[in-house]
Amino acid sequence: MIYWDIFWAFFISNLLGYGGGPSTIPLIQNEVVNRYEWMTLNEFGDLFAIANVLPGPVATKMAGFIGYEVGGPLGVVIALAATILPSAIAVIILFKFVNLFKDSPQVKLMTLSVQPVIAILLGVLAYQFFLTAFEKSGLLQLVILTAAGFLVMKKLKIHPALVILCALVYGGIFLSN
Repeated sequence: MIYWDIFWAFFISNLLGYGGGPSTIPLIQNEVVNRYEWMTLNEFGDLFAIANVLPGPVATKMAGFIGYEVGGPLGVVIALAATILPSAIAVIILFKFVNLFKDSPQVKLMTLSVQPVIAILLGVLAYQFFLTAFEKSGLLQLVILTAAGFLVMKKLKIHPALVILCALVYGGIFLSN
């Protein structure tokens, strides 16, 4: 039964996550944290941060890790297949129609209409991460990391992946219990 749950959690998240990684992350979070309770919001946030630092698609990295944690090696295969299948099926089925509808005003309107929904989902996820960070590390640490991250990205033009990596090291040194 656990393998079906792994498949369903990632398949549904990626089937409904129109727009790729950013739109699927809140859906995966809902399945993994809220529905199946395979990890806490804090653990999910840590995994999301690490997945963002590593190269490649975020959703597949997260699916591989969660699949392994929940179902071992077979869980990895099932989670990755469920993550990739919705897009693969859609590409195969819709490939013939791409040229017919690529300039359609309805398709352009649909794409523009989904963007605010994705922004709201990501905002809710960021707010949840903020609350968790505030509860776990306190206001001072949160302000230090936020201000330092903002300044080095804006003023020094440091890549966000390096900022995330530095924040992970900072957290590992100063915030681990």
